[in-house]
Amino acid sequence: MYLINPDTNSLSKVDQVTFTDLQYSERYHLQEWLAKNPETLGEDFLIIQKEFSGFDDTSERLDLLALDKQYNLVVIENKLDDSGRDVVWQALKYASYCSTLSGTDIIQIYQGYLEKYFPGEQANEKLHTFFENDDDYEQKLNQENSLRIVLVAARFRKEVTSTVLWLLNYGIKLQCHRVTPYKMGDKALLNVEQIIPLRDAEDYTIRLAKKAQDLAQVRQTSSHRHDLRKEFWLQLLPEINKRTSLFQNINATKDHWLSAGSGMRSCPYSFNITWQSASVMLNFTKESKAENDALFLMMLTRREEIEKAFGEVLIWDTLDGRKSSRIEFKKEGLNYFEKSQWPDIISFLVDSMVRLEKALKKPLLHVASQMSTQAIHSMPNPI
Repeated sequence: MYLINPDTNSLSKVDQVTFTDLQYSERYHLQEWLAKNPETLGEDFLIIQKEFSGFDDTSERLDLLALDKQYNLVVIENKLDDSGRDVVWQALKYASYCSTLSGTDIIQIYQGYLEKYFPGEQANEKLHTFFENDDDYEQKLNQENSLRIVLVAARFRKEVTSTVLWLLNYGIKLQCHRVTPYKMGDKALLNVEQIIPLRDAEDYTIRLAKKAQDLAQVRQTSSHRHDLRKEFWLQLLPEINKRTSLFQNINATKDHWLSAGSGMRSCPYSFNITWQSASVMLNFTKESKAENDALFLMMLTRREEIEKAFGEVLIWDTLDGRKSSRIEFKKEGLNYFEKSQWPDIISFLVDSMVRLEKALKKPLLHVASQMSTQAIHSMPNPI
């Protein structure tokens, strides 16, 4: 820090010192400065308690407890020249204690603070004013996962900043403010600077943290989904194998479908499960769309025969815009994420697949014979 001298158009260095050099203490100096001037932390905080010890089964005290304009509780933990190694753990512990405080609890805590330091003041009135005359402020206080933590120190150890940055990625609302004392003659100066997240990049940092959190959630959900599918197929396979040999050599997978050969190349039978339906189908997945369309149309000419053998109306889908086609039987309202539905889903799939295989067996043989005959007739004559 430098002092500008307008008379000489020059700068004079202001000496940086420590709180120890100035014989300032954490509790009687730094804490009091922040309690009286919370705006030094860059926001309009309302201090509602200091040296708060209203936790069950412990005599521990958090330095300052505040509210922000978004109705969030803010735990403020102060250190002097060195953050120490345990400041994050301490603050998280206090935050966990405060996370259960209700709106009524918070008003009572603030009223106790006012009675001790500002006799005659009423918590309800001051809170009503702080929240810009919001009559419903009490119901909005300390909503789920809204609590914030502010750490204050002259120097933060690497293990502290590393932990804070890691926690930010998991949605923990943390800030680190560096306080630096200076001495100029018989006067002392204090600079307060938010270093994590950097104030100019705070929105960007929060967005990155949110993105990282969302990606972690997606990975976790995806892993759970894959495990669930494999478990489902492991339960289905023994049941289908009791009724048909189609899936005898098929293993459970993590996919939402499970396929087995029909006897015609690139035309597999498949089970399909989603969060809202289950279905069985015959797929036409040859390399050529023209070949798939030809197979589909040949089967379609025998639709009445097939559906009569199956016992119900089927879905004949050319999948517009895609190369493949399929014949499908689907039931809505089945959700494989609900394990309680598994017996019903498995029963539906097994019964439907057995009927579909039986209904399509002769038509498939007929179509295969037709395709073979066409292939022979299309061969060039020998010379």
